[in-house]
Amino acid sequence: MTLDSPHLPYADPALHAHGLFIGGHWLSGAGIPVINPSTGTMLAEVADATIDDALRAVEAADAAAAGWRATPARQRSQILHRWFNLMTEHAEDLARLIALENGKALPDARGEVAYAAEFFRWYAEEAVRVPGEFRHAPSGAHHILVDHDPIGICVLITPWNFPAAMATRKIGPALAAGCTVILKPASETPLTAYAMARLGAEAGVPPGVVNVLTTTQPGPVTNAMLADPRVRKLSFTGSTGVGRGLLAEAAKTVVSCSMELGGNAPFLVFDDADLEAALDGAMIAKMRNAGEACTAANRFYVQSGIHDAFVAGLAQRMAALKIGAGADAGTQVGPMITTRAVQKIDQLVTQAVADGARVVTGGAPLPGTGYFYPPTVLENVSPDSRIAHEEIFGPVAPVYRFDTEEEAIRLANTTEYGLAAYVYSQDLSRALRIGKGIETGMVAINRGLMSDPAAPFGGAKQSGLGREGGVTGILEFMEPKYFAVNF
Repeated sequence: MTLDSPHLPYADPALHAHGLFIGGHWLSGAGIPVINPSTGTMLAEVADATIDDALRAVEAADAAAAGWRATPARQRSQILHRWFNLMTEHAEDLARLIALENGKALPDARGEVAYAAEFFRWYAEEAVRVPGEFRHAPSGAHHILVDHDPIGICVLITPWNFPAAMATRKIGPALAAGCTVILKPASETPLTAYAMARLGAEAGVPPGVVNVLTTTQPGPVTNAMLADPRVRKLSFTGSTGVGRGLLAEAAKTVVSCSMELGGNAPFLVFDDADLEAALDGAMIAKMRNAGEACTAANRFYVQSGIHDAFVAGLAQRMAALKIGAGADAGTQVGPMITTRAVQKIDQLVTQAVADGARVVTGGAPLPGTGYFYPPTVLENVSPDSRIAHEEIFGPVAPVYRFDTEEEAIRLANTTEYGLAAYVYSQDLSRALRIGKGIETGMVAINRGLMSDPAAPFGGAKQSGLGREGGVTGILEFMEPKYFAVNF
């Protein structure tokens, strides 16, 4: 089936370039080219929102807020269920759209769509299970009643690397809680967000409950929304540097913030690990989305006894991966998102080599059209190299050697980040002990994939505030209200 087939309308970029989606209407506009990173050519052009457009979106969200807040939880649940069903029905369309504008390989894109849809199903179920509390005050003077109210209008800012999943992970709990939202997706991958808005309207989301805008002025546009007293929540996924700036801006109006920021995930392999299982996990943890993921394994610490076999096995697997355009059949590794991304990766690798690292496979940008960097394995990497301390966001696996548990924990914690970590050992008590010692929000034990809509996703230290997903995710969009009751 080709991309211009009438059976795949949602895969057509032109369908999602009709302007900003505000108040249930498409407001025409242009100005932001959407580039296919596999070819460097333009797919479509989307609207460039101004500050006035952003405030118009706040107005639309405010106009819809009272009605959505009063909508019974069961009805909100049914709408989210329909949205899940529509995403599932159009899964191949959406996957191909993501592969075009993001560049990720189709298998990764299909996995993202399935993962993204699951947030709507999960929060459709959580919408009708918001907890309350009733108990006696310890003093005996009164009773304590705790309810939860929707927090209010939410500004949701999502990155380019998972254009569907990062949107649904925020929209799902916000709508389930009874909030209205304004979604600002990354300008590199806006088409998926507009496709989601179209599906949401088809699912029965009332006008103004979900608004989507794109802009080349993210700072002024976001700041204008945060300055509006009707906006009460900011949920951001992106870099730690941008997150710090947003926190400072949100502090001016005391807006509640959930921040999912940078990562520098360690992947620890002990001598007693199952080598093949560790290699399987390494390929998932490193190469999902070609390494362009905040949970991607960034530093491979391998115990001396298994180090050489692990490096050889990882290099063999990485070198065998097929590189190509994301939407092409058979592609396993697509392009990076921009030429700038390729340049950053190349600088990190070049510096690591200058510091004494050895390139086992890959190690240089690929010539030709598109933004391609090959799967790369480095060994003998200095722990002082930039690559050990910065998020790579690409298909590069630097491997370090360690000897003791204490050394492994120390190395794993030598970072300002604390989002994710991976531990491979057949001794479960050791793996849990190591996991407890690592300063991180999430630990995968003998698994290369940890993300799950039913689990709390988030980090420690400079990796963010709050949690998304799981039973706690909906509470990020609610305010507890306490009643002191005599009766």
